[in-house]
Amino acid sequence: MGGLFADIYDDPTTRGRANAFCMAATSLGPQLSPIISGFVSTVSWRWTFWVALIVAGFSFSLLVFAPETYGPKILQRRARRIRKETGNSRIIAPIEVETKGTRQMITVILMRPLRMLIFESIVLFTCLYLALAYAIFYLFFVAYPLIFHGVYGMSSGVLGLAFLPIGFGALIACGIFICYDIVLQRAKKAKAPWSSVEEYRRLPLACFGGPLYVVSLFWLGWTANSQVHWAIPLMAGLPFGIGFVLIFQALLNYLGDAYEIFAASAMAASSFTRSIFGAVLPFAGLPMYRKLGIPWATSLLGFLSLAMTIVPFAFIKYGDRIRAGSKFCQELKERKREMEARAQRLSSADGAYTLEVIENDLEGKRQRVTPVV
Repeated sequence: MGGLFADIYDDPTTRGRANAFCMAATSLGPQLSPIISGFVSTVSWRWTFWVALIVAGFSFSLLVFAPETYGPKILQRRARRIRKETGNSRIIAPIEVETKGTRQMITVILMRPLRMLIFESIVLFTCLYLALAYAIFYLFFVAYPLIFHGVYGMSSGVLGLAFLPIGFGALIACGIFICYDIVLQRAKKAKAPWSSVEEYRRLPLACFGGPLYVVSLFWLGWTANSQVHWAIPLMAGLPFGIGFVLIFQALLNYLGDAYEIFAASAMAASSFTRSIFGAVLPFAGLPMYRKLGIPWATSLLGFLSLAMTIVPFAFIKYGDRIRAGSKFCQELKERKREMEARAQRLSSADGAYTLEVIENDLEGKRQRVTPVV
C-alpha cells in the first residue's frame, strides 16, 4: 500500500495521513478476528472460515475494480489512446522505450528489494525493527490464550474481547499522528529550522511509540498472575497498540519519503522480512512461554524491542549522512536533476524532434504532447 500511496499522493502530508489510516485499519483486523471467531466457532468451526471467505470475497471485488495508479502505465494507456485518435505513431510514453523482459523483471521487481535490504542501512534496520514488532504482534495470539484463558479462565469468546484495548490504542495512535502532523505543518509555515529536516517529519513518532511498546510488554508480563485483577494486564494492550501503530506509521512513511520512486521496492523489502518473522516467530511462542514462563518470556520480547528503539533515534542523528551515501538516494537525486534539465531543454526547444512523448504533471490533471530534442 505504501507504493500505491506514493503513486497517488505527491504531497508528503497527504501521503503520510493516508498511510497512517491504512496502518490503523490493517491493525484493527487482527483485533476483531479473535472476537468473531471466538463466538462464531461455538456454533460451528466451519463458520469461522465462512466469515473469512465472505470478507475476502468482498475485499477482492473492490480490488478487481480498483483503478491503475502507477504513473508510467497511465501514460502508456493515454499514449495508446491518442495514437488511435490521431494516427500519429510517434506519440509514445517513456515506459514504451524501456527495455523489458525476464531479465528486467528479475533485476527490478525481484532483486531491487533484496539489494535495498542488503545494501541500504535505512531499509535494513527499518525492516528489522518492523519485522520484530510485527512478529511480537502475532505472537500475542499465542500469549493471550495462555494468560487470559490459562491464568484467568476466560472463555474463547471473552478471550477475543481482550484484544480490544490494542485496537483502541491503534485509534489513539492515529489521533497522535494527526496532532503531530498539524504541529509540523505550523512549524513549516513559521519556517522553524527543524521542520525542514527530513528525519523530523516522521521519526519522532517512532521515538515516542518505541518506548511505549517496550513498557507494554513488561507491563503485560509482570502483572499477568492470578493475584492481580485481569483488567491490569488487559490494559497493557492500550500502550501496545499505540506504540505498534506509531512505529509502523513513522518508519513506513520515512521509507516512502526517503526513497520516493523506489518506495515500492523498499516497502516490498519491509513486507518480505516482516511476513517471514510474523510467520516463523509464533511457532516458537508456545515452547518459549512454557520454558521461561509468562513474565520472563514476555520480558525477553521486551528486551529485544528495547534494543531496537535506538533505530529511529539513530536515523534522526545520522539519517542525512546515511542518505548522502546511499546509492539509491543519490540515483533519486540524479533523476530529479535530469528531469529538471530535460524540462529546461524542452522549454527552449525550437521544435526539432525525433520522438513525441506524452507527459503529465504528478497530479494527472494536465496532459500534453512534448517534443524530445
